[in-house]
Amino acid sequence: MMSHALILGGSGFFGKSILEAYKKGLLRQQGIDKISIVSRRASNLKTSHPDLLDQSIHLFDADVTNCDTLPSADLIIHAAASADAARYALHPEEEKKNILYGVRHFCDLARTIFQDSKIVFVSSGAVYGAYPPEIQRIDEDYVFNSEDQIEESKHIYASAKQECEVLIERLGSTGLDVSIARCFAFVGKYLPRDQHFAIGNFIRDGLNNQPVVVTASSPVYRSYMHADDLARWLVEIGFAANPGVPIFNVGSDESISIQQLGKKIAHYFNVKSIIASPDNRLINRYVPSIAKAKQELGLTLQMNLDQAIDATIKSIKAV
Repeated sequence: MMSHALILGGSGFFGKSILEAYKKGLLRQQGIDKISIVSRRASNLKTSHPDLLDQSIHLFDADVTNCDTLPSADLIIHAAASADAARYALHPEEEKKNILYGVRHFCDLARTIFQDSKIVFVSSGAVYGAYPPEIQRIDEDYVFNSEDQIEESKHIYASAKQECEVLIERLGSTGLDVSIARCFAFVGKYLPRDQHFAIGNFIRDGLNNQPVVVTASSPVYRSYMHADDLARWLVEIGFAANPGVPIFNVGSDESISIQQLGKKIAHYFNVKSIIASPDNRLINRYVPSIAKAKQELGLTLQMNLDQAIDATIKSIKAV
């Protein structure tokens, strides 16, 4: 049986990555044969990314914070929120309100429109806060009630996502099928290469035949899931939705230091790397345990880090 997927916030990295995976046929294997995109400027995709569109993809210009209705669908992927760190730094309270208003309004609409749908809310690994350095991979059972666990630069975004998760759990308590995907770090064709995403900036430097510069001197560890895996996982986590609101981490568990990552990408492009001298400050780690998704949903990573980097760079060069 084929299904219609509705993506809220579908013109950003998540939306375009899902469309790319759909065009490759990856989501048809999961039963998706129609996609609707809702965002403030969804119709811009007709001119900016016509290659991602076909007759089975429908675009709706709407603001999820105040729209009167939404298209009905079998699967709803709620990814309507900015992850641009600069916006949260410049307009923190405004950004938080936008996220909360959007989710609150969505929940109001969902109670009447999506009673028979599966809903997955895209949350963030940022909700866990700055967890102890001895934890190699954070799992879904980690308790993060204390606000002082969240580093200041991420506090607004993280606290907004925490509050949104509460709203989504309340939606599940009314009997709707809902799940939460706590997303970590990713790499793919549509990842911005001019923002705070280190891997995107490293790839930009390499593409420009410039040295890859790593300014972080503290021990920073990350992991990166390819956008194709992200799309597949969001669909499966959505289909697993139920009134109990299951929560799953989404990302790779293949940890790498930012310093090693910079060297890896510099080597790929055969350019120099400029790495800041390391110090002994507290380890900053943002790596998920994905054991729950593997065990309960049978999900796997189709690409390791090297394969994900290679696929990303080849897809960018092919444009």
